Amino acid sequence: MKQLPVYFLIFIGIFATSFQAKAQLIEKAEQLIQTAISEPQPDSLPVAAADTLTVEERHRQDSIRIQEMALQLQEMKLNEIVLRTELDDVRNLNQTTDSLKRAEQRRSIDSLRALTPGVPVLVGGDTLFTLYAKRGGHSALDRADMINDILMKIGKDRSLHRDSVHTLESEYYIDIMYGNKVIVSITDQDALWQGTSRRELAEQYAPILAAKIKDLKEEHSLLQVAKRAALFMLVLAVQYLLFRLTNILFRKLRRQIIRFKQQRLKPIIIRDYEFLNTHRQGRILIFFSNLLRYIVLLIQLMFSVPMLFAIFPQTEKLALKIFLYIMEPIKMVLKSIVEYIPNLFIILVIWYCIKYIIKGIQYIANEIENEKLKITGFYPDWAQPTFNIIRFLLYAFMIAMIYPYLPGSNSGVFQGISVFVGLIISLGSSTVIGNIIAGLVITYMRPFKLGDRIKLNDTTGNVIEKTPFVTRLRTPKNEVVTIPNAFIMSSHTVNYSASARQFGLIIHTTVTIGYDVPWRQVHQLLINAARNTPGVLKHPKPFVLETELQDYYPCYQINAYIKDADQLAQITSDLHQNIQDIFNEAGVEIMSPHYFAGRDGSAITIPEDYLKSK
Repeated sequence: MKQLPVYFLIFIGIFATSFQAKAQLIEKAEQLIQTAISEPQPDSLPVAAADTLTVEERHRQDSIRIQEMALQLQEMKLNEIVLRTELDDVRNLNQTTDSLKRAEQRRSIDSLRALTPGVPVLVGGDTLFTLYAKRGGHSALDRADMINDILMKIGKDRSLHRDSVHTLESEYYIDIMYGNKVIVSITDQDALWQGTSRRELAEQYAPILAAKIKDLKEEHSLLQVAKRAALFMLVLAVQYLLFRLTNILFRKLRRQIIRFKQQRLKPIIIRDYEFLNTHRQGRILIFFSNLLRYIVLLIQLMFSVPMLFAIFPQTEKLALKIFLYIMEPIKMVLKSIVEYIPNLFIILVIWYCIKYIIKGIQYIANEIENEKLKITGFYPDWAQPTFNIIRFLLYAFMIAMIYPYLPGSNSGVFQGISVFVGLIISLGSSTVIGNIIAGLVITYMRPFKLGDRIKLNDTTGNVIEKTPFVTRLRTPKNEVVTIPNAFIMSSHTVNYSASARQFGLIIHTTVTIGYDVPWRQVHQLLINAARNTPGVLKHPKPFVLETELQDYYPCYQINAYIKDADQLAQITSDLHQNIQDIFNEAGVEIMSPHYFAGRDGSAITIPEDYLKSK
């Protein structure tokens, strides 16, 4: 049923007010008529009236006035009867409207009760009752908080006597009071939510509040404070004794570790390297014993500190917070570990699979390097570099597969750090990437290998190390030169060792002899000097080339084959020594003559053999 309009309710109020006013007016009229009839008439009138009116006329006018007032009184009594009848009808209608309104409210509350949980009134950890309705602009939560504050103040106030809880009823609510303090006001809305009347709900809540006040008084009494102080001191004493006992036990453990180190510990040796001696092992054991001692002391504090704060009601909430501060991280870590076990299992499976795949590829690479397994077009020196490349790619693939299962991989912080690291690497590694690519190209170009004697621009030496970034050479003077792979790619390289292994490396040197010595004699002498040089091959035979015919002398170049490119400098030095010996024994002077020709019959420089033949 719809509620009555507001203007109708206003009309009812105005009608009731007018009815009361009319009833009061009728009562006053009756009193006036009775007074007029009962009171005697005055014997004399004022001088002015006595002059104009007679006595009989005055009596007639008074009687007429009384009759008119009687008629008005009867009319007002009739109006009173009508108004009373109408007011009774309005009251009956209002009562019917109120009952229908309550029924409608009850149905609405029944439908909301399943969806509205209500606000429990918690005092000292106990739930007294539940509030659903608001009152005077205060929500149910605000009312519950105010009840809690009032009860706590009553319990802590020792000046208040233990008065019984009583109720004070007014037209619209019932106050449950303790002395002159209002604890809670029970309204019709509260009664409707609980499905009872306002009086019954107040009688239900009153003993509950009285019992709680009694408990709070006892809890905050001086005897309880003394008990809590004694318990506080007891906990402190027990914690102190536990600290002393823990330190004593760990001091004994330290002495046992020192004795164990002196008597039974042995050095840990890996091959020929002493990884850990007994002194270091003892220090490690003592370190772990101290760490264990701190953990035990911390566990003791984890329990004792919340207990100390929980003794007093004022710090009970703080004790709970401290305990949660300690336990929540531990709980979170343990929960994360338990939840991470399936991901850890997946990571282990991936790691073991990649590990054994790499071992299989390494076995094949070793077989190829040792030339036990031969693949057409695949050189043995490619085996290890190729294995390193495949191993790197497999590890990169493994990291890509494991990444989603790492803890925190989905967090924005972890992803941001990954992007930042990738950006730094990409910006600062252009030279590094260039050297790596050059190293790969050099590996598969095979311009040299470890141990080869090469010449790189002006640097000559043996290759002692090849890395993805640089190549190191050792010169004949034992100088170690580090050359970036990118520089090698942009320069020309001479490999003496490769030529010596395949064809025989040709060493050469040039001498200049005057035109007066026959060239055939010079050729033979140079060939004899080359054959007598250690390290020069007999086959192919040494040979001589005449490289130039200068104004004063011809240039003779002796060429000889050698196999050991590492001995290039020594063999060349021995060749020079043999040339000097052979030419000196033959009486041929090694010189580069300079002539100033004068047309005066001086001797010519043509060999005597040519002159005799003429």
